[in-house]
Amino acid sequence: MKRIRVEGIVQGVGFRPFIYNLAKSYNLKGYVKNCGTYVEIVVSGDNIESFIKDIERKKPELAKINKIVVEDFEGNEFSDFYILESDGFGGNSVIPPDIAICNLCLKEMFDKKDRRYRYPFISCINCGPRFTITEKLPFDRENTSMKDFPLCEECLKEYEDPRDRRFHAQTTCCPKCGPRVFLNDKEGDEAIKEAIKLLEKGKILAIKGIGGYHLFCRADRDEPVLRLREILNRPSQPFAVMSLIEEVKKFAILSKEEETLLTSRERPIVVLKKSKDYYLSEYVSNLDTVGVMLPYTGLHYLLFNKVPAYVATSANLPGLPMAIDEEEIVKLKVDGYLMHNRRIINRCDDSVVKYIAGRAIFLRRSRGYVPEPIEVEIKNDFTFLCVGAELNSTVCLVKGNKFYLSQHIGNTSKYETFLFLKEAIKRLMELTNTDKIDFIVSDLHPLYNSTKLAEELSEKFNVPLIKVQHHFAHGYSLLVDNNYFDECIILALDGLGYGLDGKIWGGEILKFDSGKFKRVGHLEEQYQPGGDLAVKYPFRMLLSILYKAIGDEVFERFEVNKILEMQIKKRINSPITTSTGRVLDAISSLLDICQEKTYEGEPAIRLEGRAKEFNIEVEPKIKNNILLTTPLVEECYNMLINKEPIEKIAYYSLIYLADGLFEIAKKFSDTIGITGGVSYNKIIVERIKERCEEEKIKFLYHSRVPNGDGGISFGQGLGGYFWNL
Repeated sequence: MKRIRVEGIVQGVGFRPFIYNLAKSYNLKGYVKNCGTYVEIVVSGDNIESFIKDIERKKPELAKINKIVVEDFEGNEFSDFYILESDGFGGNSVIPPDIAICNLCLKEMFDKKDRRYRYPFISCINCGPRFTITEKLPFDRENTSMKDFPLCEECLKEYEDPRDRRFHAQTTCCPKCGPRVFLNDKEGDEAIKEAIKLLEKGKILAIKGIGGYHLFCRADRDEPVLRLREILNRPSQPFAVMSLIEEVKKFAILSKEEETLLTSRERPIVVLKKSKDYYLSEYVSNLDTVGVMLPYTGLHYLLFNKVPAYVATSANLPGLPMAIDEEEIVKLKVDGYLMHNRRIINRCDDSVVKYIAGRAIFLRRSRGYVPEPIEVEIKNDFTFLCVGAELNSTVCLVKGNKFYLSQHIGNTSKYETFLFLKEAIKRLMELTNTDKIDFIVSDLHPLYNSTKLAEELSEKFNVPLIKVQHHFAHGYSLLVDNNYFDECIILALDGLGYGLDGKIWGGEILKFDSGKFKRVGHLEEQYQPGGDLAVKYPFRMLLSILYKAIGDEVFERFEVNKILEMQIKKRINSPITTSTGRVLDAISSLLDICQEKTYEGEPAIRLEGRAKEFNIEVEPKIKNNILLTTPLVEECYNMLINKEPIEKIAYYSLIYLADGLFEIAKKFSDTIGITGGVSYNKIIVERIKERCEEEKIKFLYHSRVPNGDGGISFGQGLGGYFWNL
C-alpha cells in the first residue's frame, strides 16, 4: 500500500475523477481526496508503479503537476476505490485560472435537443470559472459561490457518474438548479433575447461576466461608442472589441500565432493591426491597432446574432476596480443591466497581450492566467510578499521558487483600488494557504499607497520591510522572466520612478552583477515644468527641452503665457527627470499628435502609431554614457520646419533612442535586455533586438509577466530574494 501526494494545479481540473478512473483501470483499491492544497492518493494492489507513471503521463489537459511524493502506507485494506470528502491543509497546490467554455459545452448549448440548450452557465470538468468563484481551498462546490445552487437530480446523477465528463465537476449546473440571468422584468433566455434587441438598436448594456461587469455596445456604429466614451470619461483610450473569429479576420490582420492565442482557453485580449477593410467605428480605437477577444462564456456566445462585433470594456471609471455587484454598476447610467445571481468572489479583469519581437508579451496578466504561479530557477526557503508599484498595480507572493502574481489591480492612488489591493493580498494568502510571512517588499517611493501599506504589514507581521528601487524592480522582473542571473545590461525605460538620488528616473541603463544593479548610464536630465502638469500636458515638456536648445526663440515660435514662460526660464517647480516617456511626450506634442494625456502612455503610444519606416541616417549624441535628448528634440523641430513628413519624424525619434541606448549598453556587456513601459514600443524593441543580432549580443525580453508596472511586484520578488541572500 502506497500513499501518493500530488502538488500542482490539481484542483478544479478533473484530477480526482481522473485518478478514480485510472485506479479502476488498474484494479487498485484505496481512495483519492483533496487535502486543501494538494491531492492525496492511497492505493493497494499490483501495478502501482505503472499507475504512478500514468498520473504524470495521462493527467487531465488542464492539470499541472509540480511534485509527486510516494511513501509506504500502513492501514486497513479497502474493498474498492473511492473519492473521499476533502479535508486538511498544506502543500503548494493552487486552483487553476478561469477557463473559456469548451467546444463540447458550446455544442450542447446550441443543441435544441440538449437539456442545457441556450443555458449561459453551462460548464464541465474542462471549462468554466475557477479563480473568480473560489472563496477558499479545497476547490469543492461548498467553497465556491456555486454552493448557492444545490444540484438537481439530473445534475447530481452526472456528478456521481465516473463515465460522465461532469463527474465531480464543481461548477456543473443546468436551468433547473443553476444561476439565472435577469434584465428588467425578464429572466433566463427571454432576458438574453431582450438584451440582444437592445444592443442591436445601439443601446449600451452592463453585462455581468465571470470576473466582473463589462459595458457592451455595437462596435460598428459611432453613436453608441461615443456615448460610451462620455459615460466612462474615456475620451480616447482604445476600447476592446469582442467578436467571433471569422468576423475578426475581416477587420484585423492576424498571424497564425495571434489566432492561436485568440482561440486559446485563456482567451486574452490580443492587440491586432487593423486591416485595410477595417469597418468598425473609428471611435473604437484611434490607433493603427485594435484589441480583440473572442467570447469566453456561454452568455457571450448567446449575444451574437446580427451584430458582428461589440465593444466589451471593463465596467469601471478610469483607475477604479472592475465592478462586480449591483451597487457598483448602477452608478453607471446605461440603458440596461443584464445581471445574474452567481456571486463573484474574486474580481478579475481581462488579460491583454501584444506580439512584439516575435513573441507574445503581456500588457496585462489577469483572467485566464491568475492565480497559476510562475516557477523561477532559484533556491529560496522563504515566504514573502511584494506589494508592487502604484499604477497598473499587482501583488506577488513568493513561496520557495513559486511566484504567485495577482490579477490586475490598477491605480492604487484611488481609495477603492487601494481597498482592492488589500483584498487581493488577503485572497492570495488564503488561496495559497499562507499564514506566515518572513518579510515584505515595496517600492522606494515614500508616498505610494502600496509603500504605506507595506509599512503597515511589516508592523502587523513583525517582519522586515525591504524597499527596491522602481527601475531595479523592472530589471529584476526581466531577469526572473528569463531565468537569467548572470552579468548583463538592462535598459529600464518608462514614464517615471523614484530614483536613488530623489530625482525622477525613467531612461536607465543598469548593470546587473552578483545580484545587484548599478546605474551606468541614462537619458539626459530634463526639467519637468509643473511636475505632474507636464505629464498631463506634453507641450510643457516640449517647451522645456526646446528652451535648452534654442533659447527664447521657442517662445516666439509657440504661443505661451507669461507665467509658463517664467516657470521654464527660472526652473520654478520643475523637477529633474531622465524619463523616456517625457521625451516621447514632447515629440508627440511637437508633431501635434497628442496635446493632452487622457490615459497612461497615450502621447507615446499615439506617436508610435504614426511612425512609418524610412531609410534614414541616425547619429545619436552621447556624452559620458548619457544619451542626449535635447539634440533629438531640436532635430525633430528642424525636420518639422523643413516640412519632413510627420511619420518620418516620429520614426526618427524612436530610432534615435533605440540606437543611442544600444550604443551605450554594448560598452558594458554582451547581454542586453529591455523592460519598462516603453518596452511595449514595437519599433524601439525590434530595433534594439536587430542591433543585438547584428553584433552577436544576447537579447533579453519579456514573455511571462508584464513589461510595465504590472510586473514590478514580480521583480520585487527577485530583489527581495537577493536581499535575503
